[in-house]
Amino acid sequence: MTDVLAHLARQVASARKLLGIVLAQNEAIRKQDVESLLARLADVQLEMRTREQLERERDALLHVASSRLGVATDDVDLDSILSLLPPSEIDVARRASAELRGLLAEIKQVHTSNRVLIRQELSFLDHLMRVISGAPDGGYSPKGWTRAPQPGNAVDARV
Repeated sequence: MTDVLAHLARQVASARKLLGIVLAQNEAIRKQDVESLLARLADVQLEMRTREQLERERDALLHVASSRLGVATDDVDLDSILSLLPPSEIDVARRASAELRGLLAEIKQVHTSNRVLIRQELSFLDHLMRVISGAPDGGYSPKGWTRAPQPGNAVDARV
């Protein structure tokens, strides 16, 4: 179980890196810098491979802890793992775990914001393309939902 602190340190380092990437994505979206946004997406994919490896390590640590504690893997939590550590490492592990949870929450918040911003940009782009092409938007009329009017030269499929 001495690998727990090293594993937590790698988890925190990866989460910090991922947070930096999603913050850079946010900036690229706001600046409408497509090239930077695409580069950051590639960075996210690369870091997600690291996170997958970290999850495999985490699963292995949970299996070791569950066998030492004599409980099911699903019943292993931080406190039970800490009971297997030397007393000198417990506070360090708690702080690292708390930092990791905070980083992951912040990553989730920024990622959600990025998704909203991207949807807004795509919605604007969709609207702009419709205006440029002359295709009207569907939506609501005074009588309720309506489809976008079809061009007058459309072929009637029933013919």
